[in-house]
Amino acid sequence: MARTGRAERRRTGGDGSARRKGARGPRAGLRAARLGPRDVLHVGSAGLRSRPVRVVLSALGIAIGIATMIAVVGISASSQAQLMRQLDALGTNMLVAKPGEGMFSGEEVKLPKDAVGMVGRIDGVEDVGATADLKHSVRRSEKIPEGETGGIAVKAATEGMLDVLRGGTASGTWLNAANGRYPSVVLGHVAAERLGIGEPGRQVWIGDRYFTVVGILDPLPLAPEIERSALVGWEGAQRLLGFDGHPTAVYERSTDASVRTVQSLLASTIDPRNPQNVAVGDPSSALQAKAATEGAFSSLLLGLGGIALLVGGVGVANTMIISVLERRHEIGLRRSLGATRGQIRIQFVTESLMLSGLGGLAGVALGGAATGVYASTGGLPWVVPPWAVGGGFGATLVIGTVAGLYPAVRASRLSPTLALQA
Repeated sequence: MARTGRAERRRTGGDGSARRKGARGPRAGLRAARLGPRDVLHVGSAGLRSRPVRVVLSALGIAIGIATMIAVVGISASSQAQLMRQLDALGTNMLVAKPGEGMFSGEEVKLPKDAVGMVGRIDGVEDVGATADLKHSVRRSEKIPEGETGGIAVKAATEGMLDVLRGGTASGTWLNAANGRYPSVVLGHVAAERLGIGEPGRQVWIGDRYFTVVGILDPLPLAPEIERSALVGWEGAQRLLGFDGHPTAVYERSTDASVRTVQSLLASTIDPRNPQNVAVGDPSSALQAKAATEGAFSSLLLGLGGIALLVGGVGVANTMIISVLERRHEIGLRRSLGATRGQIRIQFVTESLMLSGLGGLAGVALGGAATGVYASTGGLPWVVPPWAVGGGFGATLVIGTVAGLYPAVRASRLSPTLALQA
């Protein structure tokens, strides 16, 4: 019996420690319930589902900010894409040589008569053409006063000009060896509009005779001076209008690889003795500069969109704080049932993220739609950069997280007892 008692005491620890350990064991093993991703989404969206009107109004501020940012970036990108399309179609390999300033003030400088032939011999040059300003006006009839020119210039043009400009005729034909010798004229599209002529076959008064319109040109963005001109053949201008044969502008197209080389040689080739009398320009530089500066004004509007986004974030934070105050009983009940402070924080941060995310999605859709409407009405390609969409939506999530942190921390610090008594 004694041995049995001692064995029992050894088994139980001699002082009942086994019973105490057994009593502490189950209590020490209690753990807070874990919330899975599905549970987090469910509890986080509960507040949104119960207050749909407030959710819409709060998300509207975020949506306006994101829509503004997406639309500003999209419209700017669409305009730049249109300019790059024009540059690709028209090319950046065209140069124009014109008379520069002479050594003496007021000295008249003329390009050589054989300037076109000399430029054509430069290595890399593919097409060459020339125009010459004529001291005549173009009118619908001789009865119209000579001073009423409508801003339309009269120019002589070589047969190769249209190839250099990569242009085309909207109707009719271009000047050639046959019609260029006779009183025929091709109108730029602006000149045709100002003269009220919409098709070939009509006649206009130039100098002291009528010229027959044989063609009307398409728009030429790289040569606006041609768009506003009436063009007659080179030989016809010499025979009928007293043209002396000196060009006032030489246009050339070279290969892309040789543009800079040709540009450095052009002046000295046209006038080897006085290259300073020749001014060389790049017509595409204006479009390139416009493409480079297209987004300059957009930065201001982008900043305004960012301010609107911040205002929307303040609205989200305000909504979340009010939600915490209104749902104190819910928070106290969840805490009394075992929810931890971390789970309460996750619930309200998730709710803030979902609220901002809804506004962000709506803003991306609105901004893309606004860009599409602008592009379609202006004949532009619809371009919305992916980085703008990703960056804008990411900004909404960051703002949603920041806006929900304080309300979430405040909710987690509520005492369950005081929350249930409120």
